[in-house]
Formats: sequence, C-alpha cells, structure tokens
Amino acid sequence: MTMIDLRGVRRDFLVGDQTVHALDDINLNIAAGEYVSIMGPSGSGKSTLLNLVGLLDRPNSGHYLLDGEDVTTLSDVQQAHTRNRRIGFVFQAFHLVPRLTAAENVELPLVLAAMAPQERRRRVATALQALNLSDRARHKPEQLSGGQRQRIAIARATITEPDVLLADEPTGNLDHKSGGDVIDTLEALNRRGITLIVVTHDAELGARAGRRILMCDGRIEADARTGTA
Repeated sequence: MTMIDLRGVRRDFLVGDQTVHALDDINLNIAAGEYVSIMGPSGSGKSTLLNLVGLLDRPNSGHYLLDGEDVTTLSDVQQAHTRNRRIGFVFQAFHLVPRLTAAENVELPLVLAAMAPQERRRRVATALQALNLSDRARHKPEQLSGGQRQRIAIARATITEPDVLLADEPTGNLDHKSGGDVIDTLEALNRRGITLIVVTHDAELGARAGRRILMCDGRIEADARTGTA
C-alpha cells in the first residue's frame, strides 16, 4: 500500500537574482512500513524533500498524496492538523523546550491535540517506559545526555502514533554508542509498522535501510532496495 506518492514535484527558491531548483521533477512512491534512507551531498535537496513530505513546505508545482489524499490542496490549518496526527519529526538538534521536563516535552503534542489529561499522562508514562527513560521523566533537557535527549525527541515525535516518522540527521550530534542506541530505537519503531525515512550523510547508517535513495542537484539519481532491513 502506497503511503507517500510524489508526482512531478518541483521546489524552487530565489537566491539573489538566480532561481535554485531545490527539487526538480521528483516522482517518488514509498509504501507503508518501508524503511528508507535519503543520501547525497549538501545542497542536493534531501532536507527540502523531507520538509515537503512532512508538510513543513509546499511545492511550486506537482502533487503530494499522503495515503491517497492530495495534501497539496489542503489549507495551512488542514495541513497542520494532518501533520500533527500523522507525521512525526526527529531532528539533529533535538529541539526540546528547555524549560519543560522530559515528560512535559513528550506530552506537548498531546496538549496541542487537546487530549484529555488522564490519557496524556498514560501515554507519556508508557512511552518513557518503552525507552527506559522513566527515571528521567522530571529532568530538564540540560540534565540529560545527548542520547537521552534524542530518545526523548523520538518519544515526542511518536506519542501521537503517527504513520510516518521523518528523521533528519538523527545521530549527527551524538557519539557512536548513543547514535547506535537511537538508530536501534528508530528501527524498532519501523518493525512495529511505522514508515521510517532517514536523511543522513553517514554511509553506514544509510546502508541499514531497506531502500536507499541518492539525490544530486535536486534530482533522484539512484533508488535501490538493499534487502538489509
């Protein structure tokens, strides 16, 4: 079943008096439950593609169908609602709120979704326990290690039980062991059925995915299934 379907997608940016084709006629299908890595040099369009898939940006032309729905036609409010329900994000820089505890950071998307407090607390406790972080629930981000902060970010990204999880250089700020723990966590979520898309410069990490996409100059240069996931 196709989860993500991009059809003739273009994204242009005006830099000075020049137009940069960040995405140039992208056609891409990703099935539900796939594990995909997106690789390529800086400026190849990887993050722009991830932002479009995550409904953080809109294409200049073309169409994006999410589970069969053309989300390019949705209003900003409708896109935000879809994003909050169906898409989770994990970033290199964690983006945790410094003044909130670990538990409060994880709970934040549920607050925005207006979920009842009792159900919010139940979900947060379950998520923290699953990541072996229950003893860090009351800690602020500054009191956590880099690996712990990234796992809190993963818990926050998946607390709404999204269909798709997008990870942009999720191990970029971590040491090798912490990065390995984070990838193990992401891959465990994928095995439970979540569609996982990882943007990375790390060839070793990219090779772990069941499908590797190589981008260059806003185009998909290669798309290969590895059979490793």
